[in-house]
Amino acid sequence: MLDQISATISKAFLEYTFFNNTIFKYLVALGVFLVSLLVLKIFKMIIIGRLHKLAEKTSTNIDDILIKTVDSIKWSFYFFISLFIAIQFIKLPDIINRIISYVIVIIVAYYIVKILQKFAEYGLDMVIEKKKKSEENFDSTLLNLSKTIIGVILWAVAIIMVLQNFGYNVTALLGGLGLGGLAIAFAIQNVLVDIFASFSIYLDKPFKIGDFIIIGNDMGTVKKIGIKSTRITTLQGEELVISNKELTTARVRNFKQMKERRIVFALGVTYQTKTDKVKKIPKLVENIFASIDGADLDRVHFKSFGPSSLDFEIVYFLKSNDYNEYMDTQQNLNLAIKDAFEKEGIEFAYPTQTIFVEK
Repeated sequence: MLDQISATISKAFLEYTFFNNTIFKYLVALGVFLVSLLVLKIFKMIIIGRLHKLAEKTSTNIDDILIKTVDSIKWSFYFFISLFIAIQFIKLPDIINRIISYVIVIIVAYYIVKILQKFAEYGLDMVIEKKKKSEENFDSTLLNLSKTIIGVILWAVAIIMVLQNFGYNVTALLGGLGLGGLAIAFAIQNVLVDIFASFSIYLDKPFKIGDFIIIGNDMGTVKKIGIKSTRITTLQGEELVISNKELTTARVRNFKQMKERRIVFALGVTYQTKTDKVKKIPKLVENIFASIDGADLDRVHFKSFGPSSLDFEIVYFLKSNDYNEYMDTQQNLNLAIKDAFEKEGIEFAYPTQTIFVEK
């Protein structure tokens, strides 16, 4: 009796079909699904956990990011992977196979993009951290924008690849998107020009935050280099906003890059000054510069006979690019020269006119 029952059950399992599959095949598929899910669970809970501990002992952070990204994969991914493996042992309608395949492609593409995006962000964060250590007041706006751009590109490529796997004509789709993109780019061309100009400024580095620059008739200290514009604080204190496009086409004078400043200034003494005192002036100026720190005298010359004065030209170099320090040094020189001339009885000239009347 038991043998008959066993034979009947075995025959039912092997011969009875339900949606073109025997019960035995369904049981095999179920077993494969459960085993696959168990293996993946062990992989996630045990192997990933051990790799995470090993990664903590290494000096690099790349393995940590990779393992954390893999560990962040949701159970839905493992479920559909196990389901995809299991359905290979049974026959299902094409529509169901297609749906499951589409879901698998979408999930795999999603996690591949997330992993690539994590590595891109890690690389950019490393650059930002390095720049902040080497450059005071470093502005990371452009690099943060690069993260967004890279993310958009990765997702766009992933969507195209998924659509291609779905059987869509990607070439025709890209052609349509290209025409639409041209229309959008034409509409926002001024904004795009400024954005590309900001990347040009970042890569070429004609100036950086904290530099004192002159653009045309405007001058000031760079406070922020943005995506569309750069903000400068002028000597009067107001904030000047200049588009990045204008900065990449204008002649920019950057005083921060100046290692030393060459200063030329003139002074004049009266025509009534005796020749022996005129001859003393170069030596007097040389002695004054010997007591001024950071200023190196280049030359002192009796340059010309002016309309109302004997003109001297003085040239010196200041070992600083700071404008306030330059003004302090010039002030000290002027005071010292005035004091020395007073002691020698040398008078500074000022505009005068002598009229001779013939009797």
